[in-house]
Amino acid sequence: MTSTVPALGTRTAEGSALQAVLLDMDGTLVDTEGFWWDVECEVFASLGHTLDESWRHVVVGGPMTRSAGFLIEATGADISLEELAVLLNDGFEQRIDRALPLMPGAARLLAELREYEIPTALVSASHRRIIDRVLSVLGPHHFALSVAGDEVPRTKPHPDPYLAAAAGLGVDPMRCAVVEDTATGVASAEAAGCQVVAVPSVAPILPAAGRTVVPSLEVVNLSFLHGLMTEMP
Repeated sequence: MTSTVPALGTRTAEGSALQAVLLDMDGTLVDTEGFWWDVECEVFASLGHTLDESWRHVVVGGPMTRSAGFLIEATGADISLEELAVLLNDGFEQRIDRALPLMPGAARLLAELREYEIPTALVSASHRRIIDRVLSVLGPHHFALSVAGDEVPRTKPHPDPYLAAAAGLGVDPMRCAVVEDTATGVASAEAAGCQVVAVPSVAPILPAAGRTVVPSLEVVNLSFLHGLMTEMP
């Protein structure tokens, strides 16, 4: 986990309980969920296997150990998890070196959070090498800290990444708003006790208590995030 000193002296809406905003990366801020699937298909094709499109919903949003492990088992490919992880990360880095499109509304939201000095963390199941590459495009100045999937004992869907981010910012997880795009990430944030905004990317996510589902990041702004906390004591 990397960090800078968070700006905890925030100018928040009067009476709001919002202390921090925690953001997922792939499919939430950057339009890269499709990149991962394309790379997985290419790597397994080189190994002599074709991936079934239905598997995409199984592997989306999960840690590499889970997604890569599932694909090895499903295809019977003769490759270790460690070897496959290197190939997938290498392929993904090559993709984002060519282009790294932001999700609609991402740049505007990050600028707004920075303008109003809202402590913000990037929380991803991707490895540190990938996060640092993406941060160079998003702008590391937008984030007080970042948490990578290979830096916590258990990554998403376990609560560890979001608990680590809240602890690093010195805030209460229950006072954090999380923005996620997959069921795996939503489960992680909810297990940590956070208020969740789901912006589904590949698979649908149903509304639930403590969870708000929206069609696009373009409808998420600081006022919206403050509103998630209005019912809290």
